Amino acid sequence: MSTQKIALVTGANRGLGKETVHQLAQKGFTVILTSRSEAGREVAEEFKNLRLDVVFHQLDVGNGQSIAEVADFVSSEYGHLDVLINNAGIHYDTFQSTLDADMSIVEEALRVNTLGPWKLSKALMPMLRKSTAGRIVNVSSSSGSFKDSWPGTPAYSMSKAALNMLTMKMAADLQDTNILVNSVGPGWTRTAMGGENAPRSVEEGAASIIWAALLPEGGPSGGFFRDGEAISW
Repeated sequence: MSTQKIALVTGANRGLGKETVHQLAQKGFTVILTSRSEAGREVAEEFKNLRLDVVFHQLDVGNGQSIAEVADFVSSEYGHLDVLINNAGIHYDTFQSTLDADMSIVEEALRVNTLGPWKLSKALMPMLRKSTAGRIVNVSSSSGSFKDSWPGTPAYSMSKAALNMLTMKMAADLQDTNILVNSVGPGWTRTAMGGENAPRSVEEGAASIIWAALLPEGGPSGGFFRDGEAISW
């Protein structure tokens, strides 16, 4: 098996996902940049022009067939996977409350933000088990924290709270393996979702994700972190 380190990042055509690809590739990873749209292909080409080892594969984490196709690609092309970054997210629904919520939006948020990472992690688990240091990073949010959340954004917040629970449960199920699973709250960052007034840069947000992706053997698993420090659930 190749000793080359392989990473896959979802929702990586812009924002935190794109910067996470950038930072992983700078550290010598072969990075599979995935996105629902073909826009990711151009982004991957930009990185290749910088002599970074980035390849594109289309992936809609809300679609089971798409997940199966990317799992087959990783298996056939690389045979193993070292890092999975579940970054793809949808519906920061500031425009609704629990009382007037459009349930189709709620269901799509859960399908993409929670079930997508769960299904993708399952599909890629055989490749992660072949890694000497498998790492799964679920990109979450303090909106999914029972202690630190705020009114509004019911679909997004509930999907992230469920993602945090998935992190805890999957970490427990993998406790006797070399795979570590953690959630990261990158903070309020200047992305399309976060807006230009956010206090943190995408570089800062992505650095939190990279920290969890590069944890050493014996590192924490089943936690929720920002900037390498545990944060409230």
